[in-house]
Amino acid sequence: MTSDDAADLLVVDDEPFLRDAVAASLRFLGFGVTAAENGTDALRLARGQRFDLVILDVMLPDLDGFEIVRRLRRDGNRVPVIFLTAKDAKDDKVTGLTIGGDDYMTKPFGLEELAARVRTVLRRTRPAPVSAVLEFADLTLDQDTYEVRRGGRLIELSPTEFRLLRYFMLYPGRVLSRVQLLEHVWDYDFGGSSTVVSTYVAYLRRKLAIAGQDLIHTQRAVGYSLRLPREEDDDEA
Repeated sequence: MTSDDAADLLVVDDEPFLRDAVAASLRFLGFGVTAAENGTDALRLARGQRFDLVILDVMLPDLDGFEIVRRLRRDGNRVPVIFLTAKDAKDDKVTGLTIGGDDYMTKPFGLEELAARVRTVLRRTRPAPVSAVLEFADLTLDQDTYEVRRGGRLIELSPTEFRLLRYFMLYPGRVLSRVQLLEHVWDYDFGGSSTVVSTYVAYLRRKLAIAGQDLIHTQRAVGYSLRLPREEDDDEA
């Protein structure tokens, strides 16, 4: 596949009108679309077929969307997920993104906006066309296997930590602002708050530092950069 529009999508919603409207609009744009009306069918399809993205309703009559994603992640399935829900509670949004979701849309929504979100998530999550392995110092990140190693030692990262490190490794040495990281790693509006960035940078630094010196450095009042440590460094998360 060479374009976003060649992607294969799984659309899961128990409301027939919405499910059919979403599926039809995405097919019209050139996407391959499989539809499911409940969590059991969605889980079976996602386990048995390779999809580039799942558009998943949270409130389903059997398994809810969060539980489906939890089971897929336990299986090692890292398929990107956009959650759909009638709920607008911040806690639900945070839950969806924390367990491995890639975006979150509240009903009602526009089909054009959904299509734009689909393309954005696909651009961010599909394998790079050149080398799947990114390297910096003694750190390697494999975009195909989702493995991160430092000095040959396997580092276990959450999906969000993996995306955050990947973005740092795409731009080594460059100071990346918190706004840039929110836009490119989360692609989600957190009301302008950068707390989530600081929190995940701290998580990632601790995990990487177990196997060597700190590689993520703070530029006060600006952002963070991935670089080798210098003697004069005195950074704070």
